[in-house]
Amino acid sequence: MNQITPIFKREFLGYFRTPVAYVFLVAFLTLSVSLAFSRYGGFFKAGSAEMDSYFTFFPWLFLFIVPAVGMRLWSEEKRSGTAELLFTLPITILDAVLGKFLAGWAFLALAVLLSFPMALTVAYLGKPDWGVIATNYVGAILMAGGYLGVCALTSALTKNQVVSFVLSLVACAALLFLGYSSFTEVLEGVLPIAVADALANFSFITHFEPFTQGIIDPKDVVFFLSLIGFTLFLNVVALER
Repeated sequence: MNQITPIFKREFLGYFRTPVAYVFLVAFLTLSVSLAFSRYGGFFKAGSAEMDSYFTFFPWLFLFIVPAVGMRLWSEEKRSGTAELLFTLPITILDAVLGKFLAGWAFLALAVLLSFPMALTVAYLGKPDWGVIATNYVGAILMAGGYLGVCALTSALTKNQVVSFVLSLVACAALLFLGYSSFTEVLEGVLPIAVADALANFSFITHFEPFTQGIIDPKDVVFFLSLIGFTLFLNVVALER
């Protein structure tokens, strides 16, 4: 833990040393609110003090936002040659992987939590169920960690940030589309039905929807934490090789 903390501080504070972090936060909040109030989100049409229409778009926002954050985790270190310097320090690869991941996850969690004024707006307009709002935030943060785990892995596989972004986008899109019945039907045409149904259970959508309904199911929490753990394990293996 003593070795992880300095890496965490270095990476987390590094986001704010350039204007990019502030642009990212403003863009994320602007897009999320705009989508909620758009005709697709139907915030006012719903006629109820809920945030379902706001969090519904998070899986799609994360599909583009999280790869933009995760692509630099290792690609930039490898391109500039600082990765070799980092591993000459008295730290393990696991410490470095955890420190970088936790810093990126904290940054994404900050982006999600900065939307809390939206919840206050809902409270002003009506009487929301704060329990459901809380589970939405918990689910969004866990899902962001799952996305980031995949993106950190792809970042460790290449020195090019653009290639890392594209790989992350493709991998995360696959895990996203698995939750849609039309995509599952396509898989059922080429795979056994049991296999296609099993693959559908690996979707971000499948495990995020219960949180939007105010349900914290242990299997959904385990899914996101297991995805994070598995991708970080592969991240360590990729860097060791």
